[in-house]
Amino acid sequence: QVQLVESGGGLVQAGDSLRLSCAASGRAFSSTVMAWFRQAPGKEREFVACISRDGDRTLYGDSVKGRFTISRDNAKNTGYLQMNTLKPEDTAIYYCATRVSSILTITPPLYDTWGQGTPVTVSS
Repeated sequence: QVQLVESGGGLVQAGDSLRLSCAASGRAFSSTVMAWFRQAPGKEREFVACISRDGDRTLYGDSVKGRFTISRDNAKNTGYLQMNTLKPEDTAIYYCATRVSSILTITPPLYDTWGQGTPVTVSS
């Protein structure tokens, strides 16, 4: 079983950048698809991005496309989410998640391991 720990969240101003990290331990991180989701207060969990096991394929949610970049370093058992040109509507708890599969998916229940989340607040 993979354990996931997110870090890198914080309070920033609109237009700023942040890089989130997701450190994995346990079962081989490289055998999993990794994703980032976010959840704002009072809203459902939203797909942000996902990346294939070897990093050659990615998917992005429409609201972050062109601003966010997902990546991974399997040698370091770590995934990343580079967030640029942040907007107040990006404010949320950001979660990383993994699933043992080669198939990318945007559906939260299909991910079997989740981190505890890291908060991101973007002020206007």
